[in-house]
Amino acid sequence: MSPSSPPRRQQIPVIVLAGFLGSGKTTLLNHLLRHRAGNRIGVIVNDFGSIEIDAMTVSGQVGSTVSLGNGCLCCAVDASELDTFLETLTRPAVGLDVIVIEASGLAEPQELVRMLLASDNPHIVYGGLVELVDAAEFDAVRERHPEIDRHLGVADLVVLNKTDRATDEEQDRIRDAVAATGSRAAVVSAEYGRIDPELLFDPALRPDGEERMRQLSFEDLLLDEEGGETHAGHLHTTYESVSFGADVPMNPRRTMEFLDSRPEGLYRIKGYIDFGAGDRGNKYEVHAVGRFLRFAPQPWKRDEPRLTQLVLIGSGIDPDALHKELADCRESAEPPVEAGAAPDMTQDAAHEQSMWGVLRYVQQPAD
Repeated sequence: MSPSSPPRRQQIPVIVLAGFLGSGKTTLLNHLLRHRAGNRIGVIVNDFGSIEIDAMTVSGQVGSTVSLGNGCLCCAVDASELDTFLETLTRPAVGLDVIVIEASGLAEPQELVRMLLASDNPHIVYGGLVELVDAAEFDAVRERHPEIDRHLGVADLVVLNKTDRATDEEQDRIRDAVAATGSRAAVVSAEYGRIDPELLFDPALRPDGEERMRQLSFEDLLLDEEGGETHAGHLHTTYESVSFGADVPMNPRRTMEFLDSRPEGLYRIKGYIDFGAGDRGNKYEVHAVGRFLRFAPQPWKRDEPRLTQLVLIGSGIDPDALHKELADCRESAEPPVEAGAAPDMTQDAAHEQSMWGVLRYVQQPAD
């Protein structure tokens, strides 16, 4: 794919919510639906039995779909029909902003992740594997289901739930157990499944009377952060957020070295990057969840300031160190090009070659 490729339509993040029976998946899901940050959420229940969502009971029969109000939908599906339902839920007329798959308490979550990554649906993007852990019953669950270590090892975010029933020492021991699996996931604590939805997806702005919805832009998010606005009920203390901006281009090679070696606990990276001479026609939207990384080139608008703007979200991260590492990825100021001067083809070729590492993570039409 060349750097001048046209931009893609906004993709819908698909989040896998997993955890063994009793971990609190449904409670967390209910919390997200009640504090959905203005988003329209599609819920896919890969389970059997019944699930209560906002006082509405959704039958666990395969193929059933129920409207939850506020534009949110819920459907119960068999894993073999996942692609079919994703195709239905991602139609523009449905108008969803995010899709959450609640995995069966006995499901292998990595299989759902593989299905998402292998899907040929161009309207979705992987939004992460969230593994819930019952902090009060961790040892008992681990004894019954030793495969939990494997699940934790592939999770992008671990939610240590029911911490009101576990001591600080017990929580530390569970965090050590998570780290021992080789997991690099961010670990956040929660009571009654109450996590900040902005950990999982961006807020959406829906002006009154406007039927057509849009995602909150990155600029809107920055204005909200700069204004110091707080959100009632959000648990911002459970994670850290780092904002980074640069008015000089980023070096593609050094930026990829940073992204390829990003530290443990760094859960999400979002925003736009200016790679300067590497691709003068496009800015690069970056979407990273856990170890998943994708770029999407988008043409610069006329007279648009050429800036890099990033937000990094995680737990147990060092904000100052991350900011310094990103600052070290900036290019030195480029000398001005004299009017009428011929371009330095050797230098341009070197810049394009440095973009190869970035272009590996740009989705191809056939991917």
